[in-house]
Amino acid sequence: MRRLLPVLLLLSLAITGLVVAWPKLQVVAALWRLSRMPAPSTLPVPVEGVRARDIADTWGGPRSGGRRHQGTDIFAPRGTLVRSATRGVVVRIGDVGIGGRQVWIVGPGGERHYYAHLEGWVPGLRTWQPIERGDVLGFVGTSGNARGTPPHLHYGVYTPHGAINPLPRLHDAKSAH
Repeated sequence: MRRLLPVLLLLSLAITGLVVAWPKLQVVAALWRLSRMPAPSTLPVPVEGVRARDIADTWGGPRSGGRRHQGTDIFAPRGTLVRSATRGVVVRIGDVGIGGRQVWIVGPGGERHYYAHLEGWVPGLRTWQPIERGDVLGFVGTSGNARGTPPHLHYGVYTPHGAINPLPRLHDAKSAH
C-alpha cells in the first residue's frame, strides 16, 4: 500500500492538472485550427440591417497625428447589433485608446477582426470564447475618439502582413444571421 500511495497521489495531481488546463488547451487547439484555415474571401456586413452598397469607403482617409484610416466605418443608429463577421476566438475585450470599447477576434487564416467604438458588449462575452459567424458581440456606439461623431462601428481586418481594407470583402449579411 505504501508504494501505491505516491502513484495514486501523482495520478491525482496529473488528472487535476489536466482538468484545470483543459479549457486553455481547447482554445489553443481552436486557434491552431483557425490558423490552418484559409481566410474568407467574403465577409457579411457586421452591423445588423446595413447593406454593403450603403457603406462608404473610408480606407486610407487622413486621421489625426498623421495617421491613415485602417478600416471601414459603418454608420448605424446607436445600439444597433454588431455581429461577428467570421468564426473565431475572442482574444481581447477592452475600453482602450482611440478605439474605445472594442473586441478583437482571431479568425481563419490568422486574420484579426477589430470591432471598435462600441456602445458596449453583449452580456457574457469573454476573452478566449469561441465565436461563430453572426454571433452578437456588442452595439454600435461612439466610444474612444468617436465621441461627438455619428454612431458607427469601425471594422478593421489585420492579416499577418498588416491591415487590409475590409470593404471589398463585405456582402449583405442576410444569410449570416
